[in-house]
Amino acid sequence: MTTVAVMAEPPESGAVLTDLVEHDRLTPDEASELYAGMFADVCEAIDGSGAELLVNYRADEQVSSEDGTSEREVRSALDGVVDTDEVRFEVQVGSTESARAGNTITHLLEREGVRTAAVVRPTAALLGRQHIDTAAMKLRSNGVVLGPSTAGRVSYAGFAEPIDFEDAFQTPTVETLVQRATDAGLAVDFLQTIPVVERDADLSTVVSLLRARSRADRLVPTRTTAALDEFGFEVVDRDGTATVVRP
Repeated sequence: MTTVAVMAEPPESGAVLTDLVEHDRLTPDEASELYAGMFADVCEAIDGSGAELLVNYRADEQVSSEDGTSEREVRSALDGVVDTDEVRFEVQVGSTESARAGNTITHLLEREGVRTAAVVRPTAALLGRQHIDTAAMKLRSNGVVLGPSTAGRVSYAGFAEPIDFEDAFQTPTVETLVQRATDAGLAVDFLQTIPVVERDADLSTVVSLLRARSRADRLVPTRTTAALDEFGFEVVDRDGTATVVRP
């Protein structure tokens, strides 16, 4: 069984999806709602797969939390989604993304002795249980399995052995992780490209894909889709460029 850690921020208004707020796509409260929905959809997918869900939340001193502790806020976002009494919640350790992800993976593989471990972005709402299970199968014969995203990012990074994680999540993350894996003599495999929603440029890809899947009666992340529908986002052609608009 692969242990999959979702690297979560507390969905605090004004503290998440700040690029979308700065580009006037969302208000701080709307950004918090969308982030919480994506986080819940990702955790539900992992919980419904053959993997063990670990919610890895930011330490209180690293975030601004007005409504309580970081753990309380991420737990609240999952109420009614997963059985929070059965899910592991652990604080992240490290001052950078690379350090936090690396510490989590190394601890799971070396201290807890799990066979395989992965980290996942909570903004990868289109990451489904089938992706999680496919990655677990690939990790049986590969040291590293990555879910590429847009702009050189990754949505999923799974490991059967630790690598050198210092600055390993620097942009372009997918290239950096592959370089570290091959430097360690590990075979690498990939999932399909799975977009994340973190920046203004991400919206046109995800909104269009979710609307298309909904119209085709295909599976979609329900909370993420509902939030984007509520905001009224649509993708239109503006001088040959896909552009997101809202009423």
